[in-house]
Amino acid sequence: RYREFLNAGFDYLYDKSGLYDTLRMVFEDSAPCSAITGCWQRVEGIGNRMLNFLENHDEHRIASDFFLGDPYRAIPGLAVSLLMSNSPFMIYFGQELGERGMDCEGFSQIDGKTSIFDYWSVGTVREWLKGGNEPEIRKLYKKLLNLSVSEPALSQGRFYDLQYANAFNTDYNPGRQYSFLRGEESDLILVVANFSEDDQFIRVNIPQVAYSYFGVSVSECISGIDLLSGEKILIRELSDEYKKILIGGFGAKVIKLSL
Repeated sequence: RYREFLNAGFDYLYDKSGLYDTLRMVFEDSAPCSAITGCWQRVEGIGNRMLNFLENHDEHRIASDFFLGDPYRAIPGLAVSLLMSNSPFMIYFGQELGERGMDCEGFSQIDGKTSIFDYWSVGTVREWLKGGNEPEIRKLYKKLLNLSVSEPALSQGRFYDLQYANAFNTDYNPGRQYSFLRGEESDLILVVANFSEDDQFIRVNIPQVAYSYFGVSVSECISGIDLLSGEKILIRELSDEYKKILIGGFGAKVIKLSL
């Protein structure tokens, strides 16, 4: 009923029953990554008024025992939720520090959430404010968040879902991988998210119609740089020969293409 509430006067709405619930099912392997396609299709025309998120006061902390148990496993979902659209994205306090929400806070007890009913402070935030060392998970969040606003293709570019083009790709698992393009003028970025716990060696097919959609021409050889790691990646060597890409378990690549 998103449209009804927007028409009633809301500026933004949590995309809870769409993208968040779908990503949670994907994380827990109770839905395939291809289900993500339906999320952006259902909010066509209002996508820029949907607030994307992975944590809030009502949901389990990603690192809690009630969800994934490890903050690093959030990375593929973070890449999708943050980078697939021009929608605003919310970071819940302590999320980027790996907060687990596993304290016995009083009224709330141990429920994998951060209490909004008790007088309480969050341990990871408390230690961070004391000047503790920056955890590695925060560095990953910083990279992704800064890319989302510094790269024109991600901050204001158009979106192209590649899932349909890889449905029958034997070197790609549409159940556990999700990929898309973002583009603005001559900038084109390929985002690949791996929701499998295992490292995957995959090939991402990019049809010619996708390049045409962004109005770019491609050469015989296409390469790129993973903006997260700095790794140089060969995408396509000959006209129709795409190369395999190694992507870590619960990982993501944000590849800026050189066309």
